[in-house]
Amino acid sequence: MEGRQLEKKGLGSLKKNKKKTTHVPFRMNMLFFIVFILFALLILRLGIVQIVYGEDAKREIERTDDVTVATSVPRGLFYDRNYNPIVDNEPQRAITYTAPKKFDQETTLKTAETLAKIIDQDTDKITERDKIDFWLLKNPDEASAKITKEEEKKYKGKENELYKLQRDRVTKKELATLTDEDLKVLAIYREFTGGYALDRQMVKNKDVSLEEYSQVSEHLDILPGVDTTTDWERTYLFGETLKSVLGGVTQGLPSEKLDYYMARGYSRNDRVGKSYIELQYEDVLRGQKEKVQNITKSGDILETKVINEGQRGKDLVLTIDMELQQAVDKILEEEILKTKGKSGTHLLDRAFVTMMDPHTGEILALSGKQYSYDEKEMRYTFKDFAAGNFTTAYVPGSVVKGATVLTGYMTGVNYPGKPILDEVLDIKGSKNKKSWFNRGSYIWMNDTQALIRSSNVYMFKTAIAIGDGQYRRGDYLSINKQKAFNVMRNHFNQFGLGVRTGIDLPGEQVGFKGNIVLADAGNAMDFAIGQYDSYTPLQLAQYISVIANGGYRMQPHIVKEIREPGDGKGELGPISQEIKPNVLNKVNVSDSELRLVQNAFWGVFHAANGTGNTFNREPYNAAGKTGTAETFDQGTSVWNLSLVGYAPFENPEVAVSIVVPSAYVNGVIGNNINTDIGKRVMKAYFDLKSKQGKSKSEEEGTEE
Repeated sequence: MEGRQLEKKGLGSLKKNKKKTTHVPFRMNMLFFIVFILFALLILRLGIVQIVYGEDAKREIERTDDVTVATSVPRGLFYDRNYNPIVDNEPQRAITYTAPKKFDQETTLKTAETLAKIIDQDTDKITERDKIDFWLLKNPDEASAKITKEEEKKYKGKENELYKLQRDRVTKKELATLTDEDLKVLAIYREFTGGYALDRQMVKNKDVSLEEYSQVSEHLDILPGVDTTTDWERTYLFGETLKSVLGGVTQGLPSEKLDYYMARGYSRNDRVGKSYIELQYEDVLRGQKEKVQNITKSGDILETKVINEGQRGKDLVLTIDMELQQAVDKILEEEILKTKGKSGTHLLDRAFVTMMDPHTGEILALSGKQYSYDEKEMRYTFKDFAAGNFTTAYVPGSVVKGATVLTGYMTGVNYPGKPILDEVLDIKGSKNKKSWFNRGSYIWMNDTQALIRSSNVYMFKTAIAIGDGQYRRGDYLSINKQKAFNVMRNHFNQFGLGVRTGIDLPGEQVGFKGNIVLADAGNAMDFAIGQYDSYTPLQLAQYISVIANGGYRMQPHIVKEIREPGDGKGELGPISQEIKPNVLNKVNVSDSELRLVQNAFWGVFHAANGTGNTFNREPYNAAGKTGTAETFDQGTSVWNLSLVGYAPFENPEVAVSIVVPSAYVNGVIGNNINTDIGKRVMKAYFDLKSKQGKSKSEEEGTEE
């Protein structure tokens, strides 16, 4: 029985195994059938691609693209009015990189590593962020380990978030593993990836040695995208002279104006003017870009062809006489040093001179010098601050009294020759107001004498009359201060005081206007003697030019001509544009009224009681007005000194304004730095004119 049961069990298990063995081949057959179908579809697809689309694919592989890009050209040059070069372009060796259409990180990094073995690259521009990015690029396994699997799931599809986590987790210790060689590679890689595809990037354009230049040129076959070329650098042939006004040039587009310049056809690597003349005349200085055709295949550059050589920027001929400019700069430095040796001048640290042609508005010299002393080094230095002539403003004092007298005429409160009593003004509730020369006398004087002797009281009473006021000794002052301020300011504006002069430079300031609401009646009188509102030295030069030329407010300008690029051999190109004199407005006074003020200004410099009578000994027959203004500097009561003038009196050629802020502190006997500078700069102008006239005559004689 047991044997039969075992036999039955054996038969049952054998049947089961038989079923299993017959089921396995069926599954395998199904798998083989599916694989067969997939291979058949693949072969069919390859056949369609090869037979139907084969020619198109072949053409696509062999296709080349022509892409035209523009590259920058040298900027235009600067010349002075006598056609002496001021700003030039100095050629220099340069190494560039043009990124391919398709960015390949591995190839780009390898190229940077190869180039780093050939050239020395400055690493100063590398930021902490650059180092982090580079470390992650160089250490992909360690970078991946900084992200957990949970974070990968959480930020799936948000690669930027994951990368931010990686950046944040890079330690200083890990960054310290970057060697000096790594940083050199990073500095080059950073330049490689700083622009757009097919946009030429400047990798190195300073201090490229001849050996570096030659080595790179010889290895261009293993440096895809790298090339050698000639770049340029701005050079200033007169050193620091006028440099603050000539302006500067960027190295690449400024980030804050990137969209603005990119929309106008600039590339990220282009230089643009960043201040003053370079900025103001950017459109003409930039030139016409060179157009280069890049022939590419599969994203790689096969060949580069120049299809338009472009043209460097147009040249600027300035109104400045650089020989005169240098002479004025030297005079300022010498007079500041001389005056600093006197007591009470510890706050004196700057002085300004503007010289212009009163008939054309041409700026002949624009000088500003700022003094500083290094206690550790025990030495002083002077910084060019010519831009301060139109970017800084100061209360000038009595130089504006000519405008006050003429305002009196224009408003009808005064008339030529009208006598006014100069006396100490006893105003209830305020300090007495008086003229500097009057200690308590009663002196009748007309407008001419008021200007020659610089009467404050004449101007005070003019301001009171303009404000419909009345002065009664010992009583409160009755005046409509709102009207007084508004009327005087509106008329001063006609001379260029308190408004922009219109100079062809950015950043011009209009000066500070005192608050009328907070002002008292006495401040309206202070305004009339130049001790309330502040003005720039350039505004004062425009004002004295109005008086010198017969009442015309000329727009000052520092560019005289715009010329086409020269031949590169020192010859100037033809004139593209000539900046002609522009009359902004005519002051509403009669010729006889203006002549009266002109004669009074001549008396200031020549009459025995004139405040600037030391000019009487000078041969150029000048006229003008001196000024002192009490103000505050660093909490200390100080005096600003100023001067405006022109010469020759009968046929003015040059108008001058001089401002010396904080010339001395209150309580110290004053100095004469304003008139000392004035006499010397006018002499420099006429001496130079004589010298240049003789040189011209000699040249003409030689030619004959």
